Amino acid sequence: MAGLKTIIALSFVLAIGFLLVILSSALFNNYFPLLVVANYVLTPLPNVICARASASYSSFMSLGSDSDGAGIIDFGRFLTGFLVVTGIALPGVLAHSGIITIPAMIMAAVGGLLIYGTVICFEMFFAEEEDVGF
Repeated sequence: MAGLKTIIALSFVLAIGFLLVILSSALFNNYFPLLVVANYVLTPLPNVICARASASYSSFMSLGSDSDGAGIIDFGRFLTGFLVVTGIALPGVLAHSGIITIPAMIMAAVGGLLIYGTVICFEMFFAEEEDVGF
């Protein structure tokens, strides 16, 4: 069970991640690295939408097996993984095309990794245990 120290540590790392992304834009007078923030907003949406669609599909098709909506859930995870990779790779693409500088790319990529890592750790520490009942 995670406690208050875990919440404080994760909040600190999350704040550093956002600070790096904002500084990658502000220090180099180029606000294209803030496009990565759009990925932070869009990343959880496929999981939420596909989980909702899977739940409504399972309740609609109540005579099937346990894996009725597994394809929908897997598709949501695939899209989420695609958005995570896009959020990490976008600063590299912007730097390669000359739109942002290399230090801005490094700061934005490290900030993105810290933010995604924090979200994963938060989910791991505070995940509700599934009720296994027959």
